[in-house]
Amino acid sequence: MRLLVYIMLLATCYLLPVVGFPQSKKDDWILYKSENGISVYSRKTANSDYKEIKSVFSAKTSLSSIIALIYDWDSYPEWNYRCGESKTLKKISETELIHYQTTKTPWPAQDQDFIIGIKLSQDEKTKVITITSTNMPNYIPPYKDRARLAELKGLWTIIPSKDGTVQLTYEFMVKPGGYVPVWLVNMAILSGPYETMAAFKEWLKKDKYQKAKGTLIKEFN
Repeated sequence: MRLLVYIMLLATCYLLPVVGFPQSKKDDWILYKSENGISVYSRKTANSDYKEIKSVFSAKTSLSSIIALIYDWDSYPEWNYRCGESKTLKKISETELIHYQTTKTPWPAQDQDFIIGIKLSQDEKTKVITITSTNMPNYIPPYKDRARLAELKGLWTIIPSKDGTVQLTYEFMVKPGGYVPVWLVNMAILSGPYETMAAFKEWLKKDKYQKAKGTLIKEFN
C-alpha cells in the first residue's frame, strides 16, 4: 500500500513540461476519467512499458493568468500534491530557465528529485503556447537522501479561443528512480493527475493570477 501511495505522489507532483515522447498513434488515447470538466486519458508508449498520460481541461481566463501560475514555482508546494521543494537554479532568459523540484514520499521510500531545463514559446499567429523542457539529471550532484528521477517526459499545450476560453493539455510519462514495478506505476499514475489539475483550476481563480499582466506572452484578441 505504501508503494502504491508513493507512485501516486510522483504522478501528482510532476506537473512540469518536458519533451521527448516516443511517438505513438495520434488517436489511441483511452479515456480513464472525466469529472468537473477535467478529462484524463492514457495510452501505451512506443519503446517503453510505461503508459503516457494526458489531462485536458478548459478555463475562462487569460493566457497571462495561466502562465503566471505555472511560473510561480514558489507556490508549487502549496497546491501541487506532495511537492516538497521547488526552485529556480538558473534563469537563462525570460522564457528559459533550469528548475529543481522534489517529491515528498512516505517511509520507507526515498524522496525523489529532478532537474529540468524549461523553455516557453508562443506561435505569433495562433497565440498557442507550448512549454517544453529537457531532463538534466546531472546538472547538480545527486543527494544521498533522495533518488534522482529516472525519466520525466511531458508537454504543456495551451490553446486560446475567441470566446475567452483556453484549453490546457498536459501530457506526461514518469519513470521513478530506483526499482518500482511497471504495472504499479501504470496503475497509480491514472489517479494522481486529476487531483493536481483540479487544484490547478482552483488556484487559477485567485486574484494574484487573474490580475497578472506581463510581456512574456501575447493575449489572443
